[in-house]
Amino acid sequence: MRKARAKKRILLPDPKFNDVLVTRFVNNLMWNGKKNVAFNIFYDAMDIVESKKSKEEEKSALEIWKEALGNVMPHVEVRSRRVGGATFQIPRQIRPERKVSMAMKWLINFSRKRNEKAMSQKLAAEILAAYKEEGAAVKKKKVPTATLR
Repeated sequence: MRKARAKKRILLPDPKFNDVLVTRFVNNLMWNGKKNVAFNIFYDAMDIVESKKSKEEEKSALEIWKEALGNVMPHVEVRSRRVGGATFQIPRQIRPERKVSMAMKWLINFSRKRNEKAMSQKLAAEILAAYKEEGAAVKKKKVPTATLR
């Protein structure tokens, strides 16, 4: 039997945008406990997004990032289910909390694999690609995700 479920930790909003979702994203972006470095990467990426967005676009960089995150979010994942001796892949709805965390991880991982020089440039390029519903992170969403349990 498992122990009691871990309590949800309350995250503080980030200093610039005052948004908890940004803090969650930065926590996923962070390596080796370097939160300040991760915040600088994210804020630099937001500045790049702000400068690269089209002139007729009224949205702020944060709104573009949130929409890009929404475009990357999966809605269905396939779970393994044993019936008799056979294992079947059954499509299932994903709970909202997991959708957000999967989208964040995909956006960060695929931005790390890009060819730009700095991480902030990579992240900005992947955010803009996801906003336009292009890029590797959006392609990952199109294929149903398999999880083993």
